[in-house]
Amino acid sequence: MAATPAPPATPPKPTWDPRKVEPPFPWLRPTIRIRLTLLYGGMFLIAGILLLSIIYLLAAQGLNSGNEPLFKIVGGREIKVTSDNCQQAASGNLTLSEFNAAISVCTDHQRQVALDNLLSRSLLALLGLAVIAFAFGYAMAGRVLSPLGRITRTARRVAGTDLSRRIELDGPDDELKELSDTFDEMLDRLERAFTAQQRFVGNASHELRTPLAINRTLLEVHLSDPGAPVELQQLGKTLLATNERSEQLVEGLLLLARSDNQLVERKPVDLAEVADRAVDQARAEAEEKGVEIRGERGPAVVQGNGVLLERIALNLVQNAVRYNVKEEGWVEVTTEAQHGQAVLVVTNTGPVVPAYEIDNLFEPFRRLRTERTGSDKGVGLGLSIARSVARAHGGRIIAEPREGGGLVMRVTLPI
Repeated sequence: MAATPAPPATPPKPTWDPRKVEPPFPWLRPTIRIRLTLLYGGMFLIAGILLLSIIYLLAAQGLNSGNEPLFKIVGGREIKVTSDNCQQAASGNLTLSEFNAAISVCTDHQRQVALDNLLSRSLLALLGLAVIAFAFGYAMAGRVLSPLGRITRTARRVAGTDLSRRIELDGPDDELKELSDTFDEMLDRLERAFTAQQRFVGNASHELRTPLAINRTLLEVHLSDPGAPVELQQLGKTLLATNERSEQLVEGLLLLARSDNQLVERKPVDLAEVADRAVDQARAEAEEKGVEIRGERGPAVVQGNGVLLERIALNLVQNAVRYNVKEEGWVEVTTEAQHGQAVLVVTNTGPVVPAYEIDNLFEPFRRLRTERTGSDKGVGLGLSIARSVARAHGGRIIAEPREGGGLVMRVTLPI
């Protein structure tokens, strides 16, 4: 038997998601509270600057309304003047005109000093009041927006499938209370819808499984009769295969309905152990088809449901085995923990899959190419169930065409 060719080396796909990157300064993100604070403080600052400008202009106009000095000395003998602020007038040996000119210069200087003092002290006062205004605006914005924070916290709890939570906002009958009441009404309708869905799944689980189990038992009893005609045995085997296919379809639909919701109870689960179990279950079918299963599986512990996670791995491995080449096919199953996420990768050889058909593979009852019904490779729910279970665990599954044929299925789950 020819040696199995090694798969081409493919660079690891980064699991970095730019939408989930934490900002360097989360307290600086433009929240509504920050924007309202800037709006309130900015309006106060603009109003203060306008008021200060008007006061300064009026004060300057009032002080400069008379350019002439208040008095002039027109005559006298031995006039002596002392001043600490007007040295020109205090100097001796000045004529009357020189003395009056010095008095006018000193008066203008004092006016300018008064205006400068008024401007500087007003700016300091405005700066202090602006700080107080921004702090007060931030506090008031937080108080006004506190109902929105309550609505957000309730919505997060509801996202964890706790549909019994309600906001029940008290206070005035304003827009926020109207939003809260509308959200509570929506939660009531959602809770009723999910309760009805769970009740339907429970009833369908019983009503659909029971007759199929009875049919299977009757067919097996008839097939165990050694005196049955060959035609009847052949018909019984055909009906038994059809019944088994119907059972798989029912189980897949019920599992798909159950896994669409978020998980309430989570336990530590090692993806490597889950993948090993899936490989063990699919190994017999792989050996029958001549497909080699390989790959290194490192520890990658996540919080979730072990049964559902095993279903993901089993569906991916079974699909990789069934949709493979007829000779020298292989399936590579690897698990690892990287960048705070647990990663399960299933790569296989197989037919070439166009990129535009990738999204259709995750739709119920869709298979490779144009296969829909009448195929012995499954009921067409494997990838739909895998995607639904991954979403229920807060993760995602991505399919990419492999160069040379086949697919690369990558499941990422938060650790």
